Amino acid sequence: MELRDRKKLARLMIVQGVSQRQLAEAAGWKSHSYLGRLLKGTAKTLDTTPALRIAHFLQVGVEDLFLTRVDNPTEQSAGAAGRNKKTEAA
Repeated sequence: MELRDRKKLARLMIVQGVSQRQLAEAAGWKSHSYLGRLLKGTAKTLDTTPALRIAHFLQVGVEDLFLTRVDNPTEQSAGAAGRNKKTEAA
């Protein structure tokens, strides 16, 4: 999953009085360093389980904080090729 807005996550943490260590622990991480990288913007993605735990801990919808990334270039290129064939046939 990809973090939508690091500043929004930081604001939620401030408003709710949650530290990086607390949120990292809620995510299931042993260290808060990766959360620090997410907040700085040097890291942007994380696994689904920690993302769900973070959203649940902060009491917001997972879609409010994270984007689901689906990368399947073979389907995308096949779809484009199919559209081109239809265009050529017309």
